[in-house]
Amino acid sequence: MLNDILSPADRDRLLSLIDGAGSIVLCCHVNPDGDAIGSCLGWAGYLRSRGKDPKIIIPDQYPDFLQWMPGTQNIIRYDKHKDEADGLLASADLLFCLDFNQTSRTDAMAPALEASPAPRVLFDHHLSPDVPGCAVTVSDTSMCSTCEIVFRVVWQLGGFSETDKTFAAPIYCGMMTDTGGFTYNSTRPEVYFIISQLLTKGIDKDKIYRNVYNNYSENRMRLVGYVLWRKLVVDSARHASYFTLTKRDLHDFHFIKGDAEGLVNMPLQIKGMKLSISLREDLYKDNLVWVSLRSVDDFPCNKVAEMFFNGGGHLNASGGRLYCSIGEAVRVTRRAIEHFADKLK
Repeated sequence: MLNDILSPADRDRLLSLIDGAGSIVLCCHVNPDGDAIGSCLGWAGYLRSRGKDPKIIIPDQYPDFLQWMPGTQNIIRYDKHKDEADGLLASADLLFCLDFNQTSRTDAMAPALEASPAPRVLFDHHLSPDVPGCAVTVSDTSMCSTCEIVFRVVWQLGGFSETDKTFAAPIYCGMMTDTGGFTYNSTRPEVYFIISQLLTKGIDKDKIYRNVYNNYSENRMRLVGYVLWRKLVVDSARHASYFTLTKRDLHDFHFIKGDAEGLVNMPLQIKGMKLSISLREDLYKDNLVWVSLRSVDDFPCNKVAEMFFNGGGHLNASGGRLYCSIGEAVRVTRRAIEHFADKLK
């Protein structure tokens, strides 16, 4: 069984907020991943079981390999439907903030989110939650994903029996993607108890895996080969690696959002490798480089992200960004690896 994740006071407050809300909006971070989309869809499914009609607003595009999830057709993209989204945020009775710890992580949507008079509820598993106006905050860095938090809240509220595949499939997907297919941050027995319960809803976990990890384009496959052959830089002495993806690279391989998913994990297949860093130029903005970091065992890639890449995250999976050229980003990366040389050895 699962321990309660809500205090009695927060449980009562959350139920009161839900029951009293006519207009409910759910939102997540920019560049939504499986956990962000999955937690939104899963929580929306629970709210519908309580007779609500929640709206999901996301800052921008999510990867194509997540479009199979039930309910994605109703998601509102802020970058495509700003006026509609602004109106929904302004008139909301209740806002759910899922999978982000600061409103700045919603990018262009942040001003409208911050201006909304609605009380907020935060479900997140990142460090240092700082979302103003929260009536209820459920933040736990020990959770493998925000989807795990959503499941545990629904379980504690006694609502799991009322859910179906439209809840279980996105929750499983978010847990799977945020743990790299349950290869990191997923050793607690509770994770597998949750999986066992999700399977009772009739989801096909093998198909979900194929939908996410075996659903790429030919261009993505060729991009993988190009990165591993031409772009990967391995520092064997320090057990670290990095690679760059420039705008030219992205154009050459007809890049679409999601094509770089999982690439940063691949160098960790090299024997003894402890740290992998991906540097990707933004397709549309100059001097913006997106950084992804992955590590193994007890090496803290979140500390690397915090110190060198304006980011943060989890022990073995983190991210950040640099406002500079790709050449300068490489120099920063080399300094970061050198700084942590002792820990990497």
